[in-house]
Amino acid sequence: MSGTAPEVRWRPGDPAPDFTLPDTHGTPVHLADLRGENVLVVFYPFAFSGICTGELCELRDNIEDFEAAGVRLLAVSTDPVFALKAWQEQEGFGFDLLSDFWPHGAVAESYGVLDAGSGHALRGSFLVDVDGIVRWSVVNPRGQRRDLESYRAALAEL
Repeated sequence: MSGTAPEVRWRPGDPAPDFTLPDTHGTPVHLADLRGENVLVVFYPFAFSGICTGELCELRDNIEDFEAAGVRLLAVSTDPVFALKAWQEQEGFGFDLLSDFWPHGAVAESYGVLDAGSGHALRGSFLVDVDGIVRWSVVNPRGQRRDLESYRAALAEL
């Protein structure tokens, strides 16, 4: 795959870009409607792929850490809704998988994590506070999974 990783445009202290994306049932999830809640927005390249499955299963298996911190998890990819629904059913994810399929990658692009050369989101995570402000973010290079301990450290800072 080719394509240059874009520069991340959203850093701690910046307002999080708002978005509305469908979940696995086609129900729109609007970030602005979640004000008053802490939200972790996790971008990942592809459903059913090895590293992505490992990362999201690790989040699933440690969801109590996020719930205890009052954080709602939203996982976003450029996959279509139907692929995400099948993957959610297969893996038993109890958090929202959102489809940034059309316009293709528009939300990932607004967060600066769309690899336009390959059409998928990079592994970027953004912790958004109750006021819609990014409090923590990380973007990993292609092929490098995110570390659960870095999530836990970010949660501890809320």
